[in-house]
Amino acid sequence: MSWFALLDGRAHDSWLREDVEDILSSRPRACVPKGSILLETHLSPDARPQTLLSFRRGGTSTATLSLMSTPHGSVVLVMARDNDVVHEVVERGREARTDTLQVTISWDLARGMGRFVVARPESEHIIIRHFAMTNAPLLTDLCAIARPQGLTEVDPDVVFVALSTEIEPVGPMPTLSPSVPVETAQGLKMATQLRQGDVVRAASGALVPVLNVVRRTVPSLGSFRPVRVRAPYFGLTQDVVVSLHQRLLVSGPEVEYLFGRENVLIPASTLVNGYAGHVEPAPRFVTYHQLLLPHHDAVRIPDAALETLYLGRMRRDKIRLGASLLADIPRNLLPEHHRAGYQVLRAFEAISLAEARAA
Repeated sequence: MSWFALLDGRAHDSWLREDVEDILSSRPRACVPKGSILLETHLSPDARPQTLLSFRRGGTSTATLSLMSTPHGSVVLVMARDNDVVHEVVERGREARTDTLQVTISWDLARGMGRFVVARPESEHIIIRHFAMTNAPLLTDLCAIARPQGLTEVDPDVVFVALSTEIEPVGPMPTLSPSVPVETAQGLKMATQLRQGDVVRAASGALVPVLNVVRRTVPSLGSFRPVRVRAPYFGLTQDVVVSLHQRLLVSGPEVEYLFGRENVLIPASTLVNGYAGHVEPAPRFVTYHQLLLPHHDAVRIPDAALETLYLGRMRRDKIRLGASLLADIPRNLLPEHHRAGYQVLRAFEAISLAEARAA
């Protein structure tokens, strides 16, 4: 079933799959033995404590779920059904400054486990906690979270809440829309057509093998919103659609003049300004793709280059690897990546570069 419910905190809009409505009508006590709650939120700029999500059902059988963020950088989860209580605290630390957090709460009753993950979408920063899980949440309770009507309170800073029947992966995520054209040894191929073993052209001009292709379908909200980066900015000869956190590798005399470097990276999120890029209208869910290469090379698209999946030393971390999209790949088949040391431009720097190149 995968994604079955969604709350858009900005539009105050809720969605349930039709088959879920049927299950709620015919089996009101149905449980969800395996699943995830994915929440994205902005953090309070005035460092106040936030109750991001709160659900409480009373009666003879009780259930509660509370997710809080504290000014000291902690994220606190309390989840209970009858007498079974889960209490987990993740210490982000004050130095881990961010505007946005993604929190993933997952469970699998067959394995008796749960997982609490706090991540910063704009970075590789991720904290994972495991806990014992002995009681499956009711489907009706989970749907009440996505349809706040008295039992649930959601902080205004929450961007979205999504519910899934899968253990949702965390860590490095794909960021290319299916239609992005990638240069290969056989010519241009769309990202959706690329497979393990294909040979693509890196930004340096070298041909490199594709070790793996990762894909994920996600809500088209918050950090997952697609962005259309428009030609002719940054050398593009055609528009490309990517996620907010995809980064373009840009070079040229303007780069050297403004930043004293041969190459810089530009996050697509910095280009959502109305002329170099804009948020792309999308269906409720979008599928992204990304390439895993032996080294952390950027890959060529027509007259530009895009960053590929970065793993760092993730293969040495069993917990992070096991929670990722690459969990089923043996560790000895995964590369270790080193950053190329490119400067990542901030929004005003990206705008200055776009204006300089357009002049």
